[in-house]
Amino acid sequence: MNLIYILDILGTFAFAISGALVAADKKLDLFGVVIIAFVTAVGGGMLRDILINAHPINWIGDLNYLYTIFAAVVTTFLFRSKISPLSKTLFLFDTVGLGVFTLLGLQKGLSFNLHPIVALIMGMISAVFGGVLRDVLTNKVPLIFQKEIYASACLLGGITYLVLRQFLFSDNLIFVISASVIVIIRVVAVTFNLQLPKIKDDLFGDSQ
Repeated sequence: MNLIYILDILGTFAFAISGALVAADKKLDLFGVVIIAFVTAVGGGMLRDILINAHPINWIGDLNYLYTIFAAVVTTFLFRSKISPLSKTLFLFDTVGLGVFTLLGLQKGLSFNLHPIVALIMGMISAVFGGVLRDVLTNKVPLIFQKEIYASACLLGGITYLVLRQFLFSDNLIFVISASVIVIIRVVAVTFNLQLPKIKDDLFGDSQ
């Protein structure tokens, strides 16, 4: 079991926890919590695999993802009051998962001989669309559309990967550097409350 796979499982666990917590806050029953945790953790990868016609789909080919999601749901039900104070730890796992999912999705796209730009989009889909599905199903505006630098961090990390692979570096080193870019950008953005600009007024309109 290599380090990247371990980080992938940890990221899946953190994503599933975040989905389970949102579902619990919405007062969903156990089945609802499992579904929301599931789509949050593997929805992005599943959508990517469907789009590129990859089989078996991520969680079908590796049942460890399902076991991880179920473990996250059980943990949420048993220790929900204890999990909230661990928000910083879960955020770190979530951020690491974001980086790992982005790069794994990007690598998978490249392995299917997709154009690098398309593969980069597949990486972002892998990382963020689980959260989008979670928010849509729980009647919330998706996080990536309203605040925080989230998908943009995935984009920059993916570009870093594509640039570095043109040089004579080992793939593992490129993976670690690129994932670190995503983690650092995400941590800095949240720490300093950085956001992308929003369209508020017409640039050429008259100010009131």
